[in-house]
Amino acid sequence: MSKDNDDKFHTEEPELEFSLEDILAEYGQESQKEPDARTPIPLDQYQDREEPEPADPTPPRGGRGGKRARGHLLTFPGHSTAEEKKQDAVEEPAPPQEQTPEPDPPEPKPLESKTPKPKAPSGGRRLAQKPEPARNAEKAGEPESEPPTPEGEETAPVQSQKKEKVVPFPGGEEKGLLGRFRKLKKQADAYADHMFEEEGSEEAPEVRRAERYIPGVDVEEPEEERPPRRKRRPPPPIPDTPPQELFRRYNRGMGVLKLRIVLLFLLCVPLLYLSVGQAVNAPMPGTLEGNHTLQLYAQAALLGAAMLLGIDALGRGLYHLLILHVELDSVMALACAAALADALTMPLMEGSPQRQPYCAIAALALGFNLYGYYCKRKGLRVACRTAASASEPYLVTLDENKWNGRDAYAKWSGEPVGFGRQIQATEGAQRIYHIMAPLILLACLLFSVLASIGRRRPEDILWCLSATLSAGASFSSTLCYGIPWRSLSLRLAKSGAALAGWDGITGTSGSAGILLTDQDLFPPGTVSLNGIKIFGDFPVEKVVGVTATLIRDTGCGLDKIFHDLLRSQGAIYRRSQDFCCYEGGGVSALIRNEVVLVGSASFMHLMEVPLPQGLNVKNAVFCAIDGELAGLFALKYTLHGTVEPAISALISNRISPVLATRDFNIIPAMLRQRFKLPADKMEFPAVERRVELSSQRQSHSELLTAVLCREGVGPFTEAAVGGKRLRLAVRISTALACLGSCVGVLLAFYLTFMAAYDSLTPFNLLVFLGMWLVPTILISNWVNRY
Repeated sequence: MSKDNDDKFHTEEPELEFSLEDILAEYGQESQKEPDARTPIPLDQYQDREEPEPADPTPPRGGRGGKRARGHLLTFPGHSTAEEKKQDAVEEPAPPQEQTPEPDPPEPKPLESKTPKPKAPSGGRRLAQKPEPARNAEKAGEPESEPPTPEGEETAPVQSQKKEKVVPFPGGEEKGLLGRFRKLKKQADAYADHMFEEEGSEEAPEVRRAERYIPGVDVEEPEEERPPRRKRRPPPPIPDTPPQELFRRYNRGMGVLKLRIVLLFLLCVPLLYLSVGQAVNAPMPGTLEGNHTLQLYAQAALLGAAMLLGIDALGRGLYHLLILHVELDSVMALACAAALADALTMPLMEGSPQRQPYCAIAALALGFNLYGYYCKRKGLRVACRTAASASEPYLVTLDENKWNGRDAYAKWSGEPVGFGRQIQATEGAQRIYHIMAPLILLACLLFSVLASIGRRRPEDILWCLSATLSAGASFSSTLCYGIPWRSLSLRLAKSGAALAGWDGITGTSGSAGILLTDQDLFPPGTVSLNGIKIFGDFPVEKVVGVTATLIRDTGCGLDKIFHDLLRSQGAIYRRSQDFCCYEGGGVSALIRNEVVLVGSASFMHLMEVPLPQGLNVKNAVFCAIDGELAGLFALKYTLHGTVEPAISALISNRISPVLATRDFNIIPAMLRQRFKLPADKMEFPAVERRVELSSQRQSHSELLTAVLCREGVGPFTEAAVGGKRLRLAVRISTALACLGSCVGVLLAFYLTFMAAYDSLTPFNLLVFLGMWLVPTILISNWVNRY
């Protein structure tokens, strides 16, 4: 019998012998393998396999052919030979110690056996075992003897007794849902066996110390393939005029413009009375009573006076029309001309039905257009005055992919290059009108021709033009940007910020981040020194000097405090080497061959620097020299009143605060416990990324978002949140204005096509246009609600 098959089964049953023909019939060509090969069981109906046992390193003894049998062949179903009735008298050693035995089914135990019966290997299948006396006999090197049989029991044949002790293998692999469930259960058991292999490793002292004293940081997600973004359009090639000069330009003539707007709206009052009074049967003054022709001429005269007051608005509309850069002010200018012509020609047409011209509607459209231009100009004047008020302002840019794959607002010092160019560029509403206004104008002209000449009523051509153009000239054409821009500029000016026109806020859609440094959260004056304590025999000037040196090298917001302390103590800065920042909240450097550690109390615990017992200082700077505590500098942090509402405004507007701080005391736990800020919604990068994000040498976007004239997070937040809300408000209100113009043109075309003179009255058209003006006013007031 081959050695590989003997090694495959190690049981306590007597060895079974097979003839060469049976082995070849059962294994085929497998018997031709090397003697030391591990041959698996070649039966497909068995579900579980047993791993082969390692070869015994001890030299073989006894057995046939000078080789010791390590196991017994199991009787396979359907293959019984005459050799099965013989039992091998050669004993084999006890099973290896590393096997985990498992109890067998209960069987009669011989009286002569005093050694505990080893369990079968837990490999998924059960093997037949040998009787204990046979094993004892093998150990003694003697032939196996038959075990004694108790009285009253019949001795069963050897073959039948062996078959009763053979444990059948499990059936074939189960199919369907039950088989999958059992397979999944086995995989879960295997995972559970290895789940707690690392249990206890976190109990190491260094691990517990790190978990206790090192604050958790946010890790950036790996960059994913994103669709290519549309790049922000650069501003047009306009001269970059300084803000101070632009302020003087926009301030010139503001008083006269405001007076003209007031007079224009005063002229609209009698126009509305003449237009709407006839619909409600209101009494007419003096000679106008019952004289329809005189009423028409009076309306034309009032509209002409209104057009003279708003001549600049009409001029801009006609200029845009001439250069083929049509906007809604071009539609408004044509509506005024059509209404004036219709009012003058209507008395000359005999036999025409009595109808009212749309002079009041055209005058109101002109007045709202002029008022929107005034609001926009006032906002530009305020923004330029704010930007020119600081000699060294801070600049705000929206840098692409700054943190965690998202854009982030960054604040840095520099000259406001490009502010004058961006502030003079076209705003968002005009850019939308450049697309929609030509379509609306063409629709008005085409529909007027179809409704008059197409219906064989050429005398109604001016009335149809006046109706469709007045319906297309939205009241909120210039108010969509003018009102929110003026109100937001006035609010930002109070906090010391100015938006750099529409180009600075074009990329503020979606979620973004904002980089907050030490000076943003705690500007100068909010952090003060609360006490000093020197330990050991270290001189005061030495401890102050090395601490101030490392604080200066960190670039945090405590530099000015320690600089003043350095001068008051008569100390000087030292020359440091091998400067290094640590995640635990501290720094180290080599000064005159001494290792200096400066950081928080947690950092001293991590560096195993012993601290005095009972020391209870929440915010302090510790200094250690060569592993010995040298000094303690207690600090007092005071949160400015604008920080908490600013953080809340950022979070509510989907702008995530990113703490790019260098002060090792400013961590999320300190902000949450001391000042009750929502630190769980703030992002806290690792120390390397914080240093990189707060560096003044990092690259920024070429387009400015805002210019700041004051310190702190208040102006920074006002500019970021205000610009994002302004962009959203302008786009929504402009879209509604264009929609209202389109709907108005379609309704006017239908009513003029059907010659519904009694339905398309100035009063009905006034109500329609006034209803589309309400959303613009509401959305404009929403911009400042943060």
